[in-house]
Amino acid sequence: MNPLLDLHPDVAAALGSGRPVVALESTIISHGMPWPQNAETALAVEAEVRKHGAVPATCAIVDGRLKAGLSSDEIERLGRAGPQVAKVSRRDIPVVVARAGTGATTVAATMLIAGMAGIRVFATGGIGGVHRGAERSFDISADLQELARTPVAVVCAGAKAILDLRLTLEYLETHGVPVIGYRTDRLPAFYSVDSAFGVDVRLDTPEEVARVMKAKWDLAMGGGLVIANPIPLEHALPRDVVDRAIDQALADAQAQGIAGKAVTPFLLERVNALTGGDSLAGNIQLVLNNARLAASVAVAYEGLAGR
Repeated sequence: MNPLLDLHPDVAAALGSGRPVVALESTIISHGMPWPQNAETALAVEAEVRKHGAVPATCAIVDGRLKAGLSSDEIERLGRAGPQVAKVSRRDIPVVVARAGTGATTVAATMLIAGMAGIRVFATGGIGGVHRGAERSFDISADLQELARTPVAVVCAGAKAILDLRLTLEYLETHGVPVIGYRTDRLPAFYSVDSAFGVDVRLDTPEEVARVMKAKWDLAMGGGLVIANPIPLEHALPRDVVDRAIDQALADAQAQGIAGKAVTPFLLERVNALTGGDSLAGNIQLVLNNARLAASVAVAYEGLAGR
C-alpha cells in the first residue's frame, strides 16, 4: 500500500476480506452542487452503494493524504468549502500532496486512487472527454487517458453532454477502452438516454459486465472500461432541450473567456439555470442510478475473482 494513501476502516476491512467496494468521486461534492445539497447527495450515493451490497469509498485528498473512503465529517468539510476546495486531476495530485492541501478528485484522480487501493469499480455521473472545438483548443479531458492506463471499470451515464461525444468515442477506441452499453445499444447523453451514437457492445446483466472486466485484466491488457448506464427514463430530459441549453452555455462561456478546468463547472451550472433546475435534478438521479449498478457489478466481479 502506498504510504501516502489512507483507507477508511470500512474500506480496508472490505478489501482485506474480498468484499465488493465501489469508488466514488468528490468533485461532485465541492464543484458539482451547492451546499448542503452536495453533501446530502454524496451521503445518499454512499447509502445506495451499501444498500446494493458493496462498501462505498469516496475519494479525495485531505491535508495532503490520498483518501479512499471519507468520514461524514470529511464529506461535510468538502461540501461546506465548495469551490474553495481545489479541483484535482492527475497532474495536480503531487502539488496538492506536497503542500499538504485538500482537493476534490475528478474522474481521473479518483481512478488513480482507486487503482492504488485495489478497487476495481467506480461510479460517477459522467466522464470527461473531448471538448467541442478541440481541433483548435486541444482540450481533451485527462479522464480519457486515465481510462487507457488504469484498471478500473467506470459506471457512468456516458460522457457529459457538453462534450463532443463522437470524438470522445473515437479517442476511447484509439486507446483500446471498451464502451459497454448497459441494456442499451446507444451511448447515453448524460441528461438524455440516447446520443444517437452506438456503443461497442450491449450487455444486460452485471454478471456479463463482470466477466468482461475479468477477461480484460486476466489477459493483462490493463486499462479501464466504460459502463454506460442511461439515466432513468422518468428523469431524462429531451435531447433537443439539452442541446439548446448547451449551445447557449457554450456561447456564454466564450463571451466570458472561460477556459481550462473552469469550463466544465461553468457549463454545468449554466445548463442547470437554463433548464430551470431540471438538469441538476436529473444529475442527482443518474448518479444514484449509477451507484446501484456499480454496486451490483462489484458484487458480481468479486464473485468471479473469488473463484
